[in-house]
Amino acid sequence: MPYKFLISGGGTGGHIFPAIAIADQLKAMHPDAEFLFVGANGKMEMEKVPKAGYEIVGLNITGIQRKLSLANLMFPFRLIASLMKARGILKKFQPDVVIGVGGFASGPVLRMATWMKLPALIQEQNSFAGITNRWVAKDVDRACVAYDNMERFFPKQAIVKTGNPVRKAVVTIEGKRTAALEAFGFSSDKPVLLVVGGSLGARSINLAIKKDLDALLKADLQVLWQTGNSFKDDAPIVQQQYEGQPVVIKEFIFDMDNAYAAADMVVSRAGAIAVSELCIVGKPTILVPFPFAAEDHQTKNAEALVKTNAARMVADKEVQAQLLQEVLALNEDAQLRTTLSQNIKQHALPKAAEDIATEVIKLIRR
Repeated sequence: MPYKFLISGGGTGGHIFPAIAIADQLKAMHPDAEFLFVGANGKMEMEKVPKAGYEIVGLNITGIQRKLSLANLMFPFRLIASLMKARGILKKFQPDVVIGVGGFASGPVLRMATWMKLPALIQEQNSFAGITNRWVAKDVDRACVAYDNMERFFPKQAIVKTGNPVRKAVVTIEGKRTAALEAFGFSSDKPVLLVVGGSLGARSINLAIKKDLDALLKADLQVLWQTGNSFKDDAPIVQQQYEGQPVVIKEFIFDMDNAYAAADMVVSRAGAIAVSELCIVGKPTILVPFPFAAEDHQTKNAEALVKTNAARMVADKEVQAQLLQEVLALNEDAQLRTTLSQNIKQHALPKAAEDIATEVIKLIRR
C-alpha cells in the first residue's frame, strides 16, 4: 500500500515553504505516496499549497490576539470545532504519519493525532519554539529542529537536529556570480550590498536605506534592494531618482539565487528560512530582527548567530541610527567579512529536507 502523509500548518511563508519542501522530498522518495495538507481558512497556505500541486483542506482556526477582542472570546469554540474537524479528517484519510510545521492549523491536527496514537512529527524552524509546537511537544514522536539547546521545549529523546528545508534553487549559487552581476547591471569591481526584508518587506529597513542611499553609493557600494510590498509606492520614485547609478530596487526578487550570488554583504530580517538560506550561501550578514514576531523569535534566531560571531545584529529601533555605520564598518573590514562568512557556514544544514523525510519514514517503519 502507498504511504499516506498528512501535513498541517501554515500562516506564513516560514511555515508553508518548509512544509512543501518536506512533501516534495517525500514525493521524490515515494512517488506513489498520497498527500493531504491541512491549513487555516483564509491564510496563504490555502493558495500556495494547491499551486505546489497538493490537496489542502481548511480549519476555521485563528491565533490568540495580544489584546482583548471578540476573536479571543470565540477562540475556545473555534478550537473545539477544529479539533472535531481534524478528527474527522484523520479518520477519513488514515495517514501513516502526521507532520506539523507550526502555525494555527497545526495545533488541532497534531493534538488530535497524538490522542489517536498516530505517529507524529513536528518541524520547528526557530530557536524559540512557537506556541503551537510547545502545546504538543511532549506527546509527539519526533521534533526536527534547526538550533541547539532545544531541550527546554522538547523531550531530549525526541529531538533530531536537521535544520530548515530551503528551496534548493535559491541556495545553488556556485559559478553564478559573473552572470548574476550582469543580470542586475552591476560592475565586478565594486562590492554589492543586498538588502532584503522578507516577502512583505521591512519598513524600518526600507526607510533607513532610503535615508542612507547617498552615503552607501559614496562608499562605492552597489545596492540591490528588495523593498517588499510595504514600500511599493515609494520604490519607483526612489529608483527614478537614482537612474544611471548602481542601485536596483525591486518589490520582490524572484531570482534569489542570482541575488545571493551577486552579493558581497547582506542586510536581512532574521526569519528562520532567511537565516537558513544565509547560512548555506555563507554571506557576511547584518540581521535586523522583526521585534513583533511571536515570542520575539527573530531576535533569538539572530542571537544564536551573533554569539558565535557568525553575524552582526542591529535592533529594529536602532536601525535608523546604526545600520549605515554597521554596513560601512563591514565594507571596510575584509577580515571581519571573512570571519562572518566562515562562521555562518558552520550553522548550515543543507540536507534538512532529506533528513526530515528520513525521520518521517523511520516513524512509519517503527
